[in-house]
Order: sequence, then C-alpha cells, then structure tokens
Amino acid sequence: MIDITLLGTAALMPLPDRALTAALLSCGGHGILFDCGEGTQTAGRRARANPLGVDVIALTHYHGDHTFGLPGLLQTMHAMGRQAPLLITGPAGLREAMAPILALAGHTDFSVALEPMPEGGLDLPERFPGWPARTRLAAFPTAHRGPSQGYTFTLGREGRFDPDRARALGVPQGLWRRLQAGETAEGTSGPVAPSEVVGPPRRGLKFVFSGDTRPCPALVEAARGADLMICEATFADEGVAEAINRHGHTLFSQAGAMAAEAGVQRLWLAHFSQAVGDPAEHLPLARAHFPAAECGEDGKRITLRFDAGSAGGEDLPRAGTAGPR
Repeated sequence: MIDITLLGTAALMPLPDRALTAALLSCGGHGILFDCGEGTQTAGRRARANPLGVDVIALTHYHGDHTFGLPGLLQTMHAMGRQAPLLITGPAGLREAMAPILALAGHTDFSVALEPMPEGGLDLPERFPGWPARTRLAAFPTAHRGPSQGYTFTLGREGRFDPDRARALGVPQGLWRRLQAGETAEGTSGPVAPSEVVGPPRRGLKFVFSGDTRPCPALVEAARGADLMICEATFADEGVAEAINRHGHTLFSQAGAMAAEAGVQRLWLAHFSQAVGDPAEHLPLARAHFPAAECGEDGKRITLRFDAGSAGGEDLPRAGTAGPR
C-alpha cells in the first residue's frame, strides 16, 4: 500500500490554512517528499510525519515556494540525529540551486547526495534497502518557467501464487517465498521455476505529482492509468487562461481535462493562488471534465491499496510493509 499526505497546497505565498507546496509519500516504512515549500515542517508535524523516514526529496523546480522549507528541514533532521543518507533530486541546475540551500542548512551528520533522476527511473530498494520490491521513482518533463519536472511513483505487484500447484510439485512451504521472489526452488522431482507456480504480474499502484506546469502531453502520458494524480490548479478564472499558461500554470478546468484524458482514478487539485479564496467554489470547473476531482487541502491523506484481483491463488504475507514511520 501507499500513503499519500498533502502537506501544503498554496502557491507563491503561504496562508493561515495553507502551507506552500509539499506532499509526502510513505511506503513500507520509507518516504519521498515532493517539494518542500515554506511551512512544510509545521504541516508535517500536524500530519504526524516523521522526517527521518524520508529517503528522497524530489524537487519539481527551484522556485522559492517549492524549496524555501529545505534549510530548516535539513537542520531538523540533523537535530533529530539522522544518520541515514539523503538523496535530493531535481531538474537541470540542481547543484547550483542547492548550493545556497545547503549553506544555510549548515553541517549535517548525514550525507546529502545531489543527483538528477536516472533516465530509466530510480530503483528504490536497490538504492535504499528496505523499500518494498518493485518500487520505482521516475521523472518526466513539464512546461513551467525554467527547468521543471513531475514525478511518477510505481509499486509493482507480482503474479498470484498458486499454493495448490506448489504442493503438487512437492515444494516445501518454507521455499514458497523464494519462488514468489523469482528464484528457483527444489520440488520432489527437481527444480521448480517461478513461472510454474506464479502467474503473470498484476496491476500495481501508480502515483503522479505534477509540480508547476501548463497543460502538456508529457504530464498526460505520465499519468495514464494512475491511481492518484496531484495536479496544480493555480487559478480558476477562464478569462486569464492565455496569461496563466504563458507563465506555466494550469486552470481548474484544464487539470480536470488532463485527468480525464489520462484515465486516472483520482484527481486532487493543489497549488492554489491566494486569489482562490475557497477552492471548493471552483471545483465544478474541474468536475465538468472529471467528475471525481477533489480539492486538496493541507493534511488530506489517502491510502492506496492493491485491487482485490481475480479469484484463485493467494498472496503470501510480506515483511516490511508497515505504515509510515
């Protein structure tokens, strides 16, 4: 399962009930923080989010409303005794943008790696042992002012295990997990391949975080079939569409249209301008295209779970899949 918590939903400047942009993904006791605007730490405390569980900070771009919370967060991690390495990733210009941030944060007892996202995405359990198998973070280009990117997080799901077939082949129950992990195990008549007892991979889970962008094909493509997309909806006024798009932002209606085109299951709107007093008043603009659209708010949280799947077979219990730490 995946837990997603919106920590900040404001654009440009914080409001009493809206911190600046940030969202936390937790999976198997590990976490990814998407952007880190002013107020992220306070919002995280309200949401009972432990910063020590964050392995990756994924920045969509380097504007202040998405990064000004970083120096304080790094200082807090140090004060809490963090020892685990931290990865900060982002679009082009990462090292130059982070140099003053790290200088303000000062010394930390943990290492901070500044690395662009690999072209094929980041295999999380390979980089950070303890992440559930088949978890991956990838980036896609967006259309904002200057270098920018959004992110997709996927949690793959193995095929359904057939215990009756495993018993018939004489594989001891103690070796079943090895088969489900893709390894060969010994049966009564010789080696048994995983394909003999495990079905084809099933649909996993997918989360998409847009960052700041005007509507663009790359976002639609990245979001196809997502279980949840958090998409910016900076303004509601259709009369300023041309100007807003020129500045690299999205309207409520445009966010709904992209969600519909991508076939996502859920859409949360975020990154509201201070001019948008009550986002719920403008929600019908998005719902005209995507009826399931919801307005995000600080502290809004959801747990995404695997579908029940087809009948027959079973999932073996999995270790290390506790909630956020």
